[in-house]
Amino acid sequence: MPTSHPSRRTVLAGTAAAALTAVPGAPALAAQAREAGAAPYRWRNVVIGGTGFVTGVLFHPTVRGLAYARTDIGGAYRWEQRTARWTPLTDHLGWDDWNLLGVEAVAVDAAHPDRLYLALGTYAQSWAGPGAVLRSEDRGATWTRTDLDVRLGANEDGRGAGERLLVDPRDSDTLWLGTRHDGLLKSTDRGASWAPVKAFPAEASATGQGVTLIVAAGRTLYAGWGDGDGTAGSANLYRTADGTTWEAVPGQPSGTSAKVPVRAAYDAHTRELYVTYADAPGPNGQSDGSVHKLRTAHGTWTDVTPVRPSGGGGGEPADTFGYGGVAVDARRPGTAVVSTNNRWAAVDTLFRTTDGGRTWTSLKDTAVLDVTETPYLNWGEEKPKFGWWIQTVAVDPHDSRHIAYGTGATVYGTRDLTHWSPWIRGLEETAVRLLISPPAGRAHLISGLGDIGVMYHERLTASPSRGMAANPVFGSATGLAQAAARPSYVVRTGWGDHGNGAYSHDGGRTWTPFAAQPAVAKDAPGPIAAGADGSVLLWSFVHWDGTRYAAHRSVDGGATWTEVTSFPKGATPVADPVDPALFYAYDTGTGTLYASTDGGASFAARADGLPLGDSQFRLAAAPGRTGDLWLSAKGEGLHRSTDGGAGFARVGSCRSSYTLGFGRAARGAGYPALYQVGSTGTVTAVLRSDDEARTWVRIDDDAHRWGWTGEVVTGDPRIHGRVYLGTNGRGIQYGDPA
Repeated sequence: MPTSHPSRRTVLAGTAAAALTAVPGAPALAAQAREAGAAPYRWRNVVIGGTGFVTGVLFHPTVRGLAYARTDIGGAYRWEQRTARWTPLTDHLGWDDWNLLGVEAVAVDAAHPDRLYLALGTYAQSWAGPGAVLRSEDRGATWTRTDLDVRLGANEDGRGAGERLLVDPRDSDTLWLGTRHDGLLKSTDRGASWAPVKAFPAEASATGQGVTLIVAAGRTLYAGWGDGDGTAGSANLYRTADGTTWEAVPGQPSGTSAKVPVRAAYDAHTRELYVTYADAPGPNGQSDGSVHKLRTAHGTWTDVTPVRPSGGGGGEPADTFGYGGVAVDARRPGTAVVSTNNRWAAVDTLFRTTDGGRTWTSLKDTAVLDVTETPYLNWGEEKPKFGWWIQTVAVDPHDSRHIAYGTGATVYGTRDLTHWSPWIRGLEETAVRLLISPPAGRAHLISGLGDIGVMYHERLTASPSRGMAANPVFGSATGLAQAAARPSYVVRTGWGDHGNGAYSHDGGRTWTPFAAQPAVAKDAPGPIAAGADGSVLLWSFVHWDGTRYAAHRSVDGGATWTEVTSFPKGATPVADPVDPALFYAYDTGTGTLYASTDGGASFAARADGLPLGDSQFRLAAAPGRTGDLWLSAKGEGLHRSTDGGAGFARVGSCRSSYTLGFGRAARGAGYPALYQVGSTGTVTAVLRSDDEARTWVRIDDDAHRWGWTGEVVTGDPRIHGRVYLGTNGRGIQYGDPA
């Protein structure tokens, strides 16, 4: 990427890929799978409900019951009024397109209700791929794709701003796309090709926010700019009346030149444009903000801020925050809703006005929250919060009392301005880190997740009734292990405010914190292993910045811990599933397999010269067998040892392997079913082997790819063919033979 004047660089004349086919039904999938030499599977989400940052909610302006949602890492969704569910629209994006699962912006065409546009790109960093625009003529059932040569940033600061994509209300063939580092782009062929808008006056930078929003106010377009320097006369809001010439909006409010315009909404009845501002793009880091409205016909501005942020002082507590979402009521002139953001002291809220901003009412103050459908939203407390990271709010243009807003974990909706509940059915955005499918007990699945800790799934079709595993509640889970010969004993580790480790004697239903923990656990909780009989715990430590520390061992259930200096720092401990005295660890930095024969008290190198890599190399032990080890080494393929790691051989059937797990053996087979994310040829896919890795069949399909899926996969030890797959933003997928 250039470091100066990127808005002047040449953007591709779009490369349009062939239109993707609609998601086929089960018979068609079966035929497709047979033709591809694959096994047909039915894929569904394990239900948790939301769990990630919903950065945009958009009601269609002319079609009742039609809405869209976008997320920072988990794709886009369409609300299906008939089924009362969100339908995922981007699951077809595969391994090579992982960066496109983040949705920067959504646009619809009021004149053509079936048209839908998505601007995709999770990261704008040099190591991420360029963004893309998807365009659909059937509300996202099928897509045509245009690859860009600029990067978008759906999971970066400012991801709750927008929308940055707009269909020009004067001409449905014309689209506008605001970028972070490459200025404003324009398409005159419905998104098939794009070119820079050289007349746009703001100078983009390689590190700034760039265009934060594009909105139509009648026939005039407004674009927010996030790189204002705060100097006198600097502008952060621009407009064009003819689609050709752009100018700074005159008379921009005092005090906003150093702020970011986060979102804007136009009241067509009163011809007023509402704009929310904050001193940082958010969702974090905001401490000040305001709301202003512009009478577009007269050019006059009015400060309509509901409540001023306060830095405290004089004995008063600080109440710092910015403003984020804004929406107007298409049926009631002068009615608008705005959201606060990053308001941790008083908790974020929505403010609603019915008189053009002269007075406001906090909807939080009278809100009754019902999270029965997704109990984890209590976060281990008696009552859920109204929300945080609220940077999108939407008012149904066909129902003034139907309001929705996105948070860092869900979408809340109301039909009466008082009673709120998650409007989330079908939308799953969890980043999955760890999975266990117990061989017995009430639950078929225990999961370790980013941001929402550990969950115990008694039913795959409902959010866990116990919510997040408590005592203590974790943010993100870092370790999850079950004693192979004593499956009622489970341990977990993660980031928590009241301890970083816990154990369960009932298979994961209830938990007790470790009586003690090593000091390093507070800042670097890492993976944990439990010996085959649960008598030994081995806990490794890795800081979020990558710093690795010595592992610690406990022989009394976590009451006391002893440092194991011979364990390779930061490695993931693996317990032998049969022999309680055996533990293993793979040092990816040296390509060395270490083993312990004394219950984890000491480790010695057992094999070296193995592939060098990173922390994403994964070592797994086959259930019911001692010393049967499998090493997934990414592009170096799959390696196996049957002698406890003394020697490894590469598995010839695999070109690459990212993660591997085990499930119930096929009828008549003498070895567990193997599941992996890897490849036997050129396509990275989900694979199954029923013959000890001699042959593999692909079990995902072209409609079910979910971007990057290399973290964790496991089979069900009680149901042959069932597989659980962790994704990075589309939750837990589970598949059964169709």
